[in-house]
Amino acid sequence: MFELLKNDDSSRARLGRLTTAHGIIETPVFMPVGTQASVKALDNRELLEMGTQILLGNTYHLGIRPGLDIIRLAGGLHGFMNWKGPILTDSGGFQVFSLGKIRKVQEHGVAFRSHLDGSAIFLGPKESMEIQRTLGSDIAMVFDECPPHDATRQEVQRAVKRTLRWAEECLQQPRGPGQHVFGIVQGTHFEDLRKQCADELVAMNFDGYAIGGVSVGEPEPEMMRAVEISEPYLPPHKARYAMGLGTPAQIVELVARGVDMFDCVLPTRVARNGTAFTDTGTFAIKGGAVKAELGPIEPGCTCFACQHHSRAYIRHLLNVNEILGLRLVSIHNSHYYLELMRRIRRHLANGTFGEFRQEFATRYIPTSKVRAARAAGLMQR
Repeated sequence: MFELLKNDDSSRARLGRLTTAHGIIETPVFMPVGTQASVKALDNRELLEMGTQILLGNTYHLGIRPGLDIIRLAGGLHGFMNWKGPILTDSGGFQVFSLGKIRKVQEHGVAFRSHLDGSAIFLGPKESMEIQRTLGSDIAMVFDECPPHDATRQEVQRAVKRTLRWAEECLQQPRGPGQHVFGIVQGTHFEDLRKQCADELVAMNFDGYAIGGVSVGEPEPEMMRAVEISEPYLPPHKARYAMGLGTPAQIVELVARGVDMFDCVLPTRVARNGTAFTDTGTFAIKGGAVKAELGPIEPGCTCFACQHHSRAYIRHLLNVNEILGLRLVSIHNSHYYLELMRRIRRHLANGTFGEFRQEFATRYIPTSKVRAARAAGLMQR
């Protein structure tokens, strides 16, 4: 399933290839998030034109709407959304964390109150795997418990114990044709618990492994540390997936720490607020500083938005609430993420990733530093 093609000499980064029932994926890879069977504001043609290799779908949300009957009628999620490439589905485990106020964790799963109408829902290993089997995803994730980053050691121990028991139950469930299953390492910042979770999951021999419980409100150094203490215990011949990450700068650094797969809602989420990603960081297109700038969002970018429209035009669309504005920024941001991964793969293949990593870190200014510089009057935008 996963073929390790090359290790980087300057870091733990890897160049790889992941084979699935619906196609081959070159890694490191970014997966646009299609929570509701759609990447927000983008259509399949645009996703293909920008080089999308694999999409991510949401088990919890798709299980509620449109529901399994409709998905079955369409022949699975691929047929329903007319996407011919690979799909990874999460397990619904993140909703155990994010919907904390309307759920109760039990020994064999989680009892929810639907975020739509308050109706009772139960989701456990059996139910999650059944939904993912019906969705027909190429990669299904085990059902896990993601504890808060500030949970006590005792709470994290319980979550790890549950995660391991549920992982074993997931393995016992039938799979869809050609469907692979990934385990998820939990343990927050406790290295021994991360090691225990990884060791026991590896012994179960999953098709790949994810590092979970990151980007859940913890400071960035703690997030990086969680990946660093998990990765050494994962087998080099299996794919590694950091769930829910991250910014461009974080992705470059996480590739350097041995991660192969990423997903994040940021490209389209911040686009809806008029924020664009570039190699020097993010900036707000809606701001008055770009009112008369007739160049592209980012010089040299080959996305449709940058090839055909100016910053000034896109700013105008955003400020008069034209849908096209947020679509164009969504196109640019999504293309930017996918192009970043292509650049990373090229540098890994050429043996120049170390130089690229250093140059990128020098140029890319995190949003927090941009805000501080603006407040100090050091930047125009």
